[in-house]
Amino acid sequence: MLPLRAPQGVQCQKQRERHTLVDCVSRGVVVRGAPCTRPLRSGRRPLAALAFKLGGGPGPGDKLGPDYDKNLPSYDKGRRAGILLHPTSLPGPHGIGELGDEAKRFVDWLVEAGMACWQVLPLVPPDPMYYSPYAGTDASCGNPLVISIQELIKDGLLDSSEAPMQVPVADVDFPAVAAAKLPLLQRAARRLLREDRFRHLRDEYLAFRKSHAWIEDSALFDVARNLPDLCSLAWWQWPEPLRLRQPAALKEFREQNADAVDEFIAIQYFFDKQWLAVRSYANARGIKIIGDMPIYVGGHSADVWANRHLFELNEDGLPAEVSGVPPDAFSATGQLWGSPLYRWPAHKKEGYKWWAARMARTLQLYDECRIDHFRGFAGYWSVDAKETTAMNGVWRQGPGLELFTAMKKALGAVPILAEDLGVITSDVVALREAIGAPGMVVLQFAWGGGPSNVHLPHNHYENCFVYPGTHDNETAVGWFRGSANETDKSYIRSYLRTDGSDIAWDFIRACMGAVPRTCVIMLQDVMRLDNSARMNTPGTAAGNWRWRVGDGRVWQGLRGTAADLRRLAHDTNRLPRGN
Repeated sequence: MLPLRAPQGVQCQKQRERHTLVDCVSRGVVVRGAPCTRPLRSGRRPLAALAFKLGGGPGPGDKLGPDYDKNLPSYDKGRRAGILLHPTSLPGPHGIGELGDEAKRFVDWLVEAGMACWQVLPLVPPDPMYYSPYAGTDASCGNPLVISIQELIKDGLLDSSEAPMQVPVADVDFPAVAAAKLPLLQRAARRLLREDRFRHLRDEYLAFRKSHAWIEDSALFDVARNLPDLCSLAWWQWPEPLRLRQPAALKEFREQNADAVDEFIAIQYFFDKQWLAVRSYANARGIKIIGDMPIYVGGHSADVWANRHLFELNEDGLPAEVSGVPPDAFSATGQLWGSPLYRWPAHKKEGYKWWAARMARTLQLYDECRIDHFRGFAGYWSVDAKETTAMNGVWRQGPGLELFTAMKKALGAVPILAEDLGVITSDVVALREAIGAPGMVVLQFAWGGGPSNVHLPHNHYENCFVYPGTHDNETAVGWFRGSANETDKSYIRSYLRTDGSDIAWDFIRACMGAVPRTCVIMLQDVMRLDNSARMNTPGTAAGNWRWRVGDGRVWQGLRGTAADLRRLAHDTNRLPRGN
């Protein structure tokens, strides 16, 4: 099981004063309207007592007003629930979920189910070998494979006769999807750029291009990495003028490949237009979108190529040490991610502007954002690039609070969720609490280590997200039938008062009834699916990210399940107001 940490939000609870009328200053960060987490000082009085002392209220024995007994406290704590589902898993006729009508139908189902948020995985272009959204080729761009063909047809950019052949809904075959869709996206892009009848869309495209300066480097990188003579090479193997981004070489490359650069940016405009339409539709229906930002970016990415001074690279562009995590509940040998590490002094020297820009782009796409591997901002695991596992490494100091102070100064409020799973030390907890960010607890991790395990419901705290399991976990059914040992199962049966025959919903009911303000449930668990529906197995590269929910009839088939979720949301005070 996961190494245990001291129960967050519990250790100081008896000393905490909870109020929302004052600003809580925690380690130099002002969190307006949040519960104050400072220990009470000796002799400190509640606000009501201070009012009496200062003469602002009636004295002892005075008559109180006729409406005195109607002045009741509010028990609305902003509790809510949502579903974790990546857009690639949605129904759709072309081998992958898309950002069109099926995405909006899912939003409608969320509303019907009494949910308030939709959590997604990173929407970046995935790596072209294993298609992981956590190892993308660009941290700011969108995945072109989820662009809706039907929406392009509605815009007139494609004809219905040009649509790919419809395929039965099954797990995503990413290479096949790319082969079928990318040529059509390029065709639509050329029409947008060249035909007068699309002048209004071209104006939108030009405005998108002008307002997103980073897209120019993104386009150069993508065009270069797909050239026949460079497509099998990493950027640090490119010819020196292009590898080192010599101004004359970049200018010449841009001129020689102007059409391809323009088409790439047009395709990114399609993604932006369609995703923002989905987000707008969701927001209008009361659904918040929770995105996901990996702390690291891929080594073979536009981000590293265009900003190599911000990464720990040698003169050849290669990292001497790479990212990962030591052995944990997911892998006995740790997880060797292989991403280059940040050169934090360089980021500090620039006032963390790269991070502020990255977060600004994130908040254009989502209402809130989960930061994957938040613990790396406190201390991060550094592994020699020659190692084949993450077992041997050293801990290094992260940027800490000053990074978030800089982002707050640049952007104002930054609504993030801190993924704080794994080896969590006290400095990680202190950093998360200092910025007022919610953390995470996962019920599947609760059953080892005894009653002090932070993932057990009686140790949960309000300012966090609770999950039965995440995209990195087995499904609840798959775990209980397979990986859970008899000790785990015995504890579950006793603790949850269940025989385990409906373990997925046992976990859902426990999480929905727990104290965390937000409960997020994988749709696979809502559907009571086994590990054939698992999204990702950490420590393995191939065969992940492929699961799909079914065809367009699935939401009708899940109407009864939506009613059950809605009733549970009502009973646990998570149903949105007015819903």
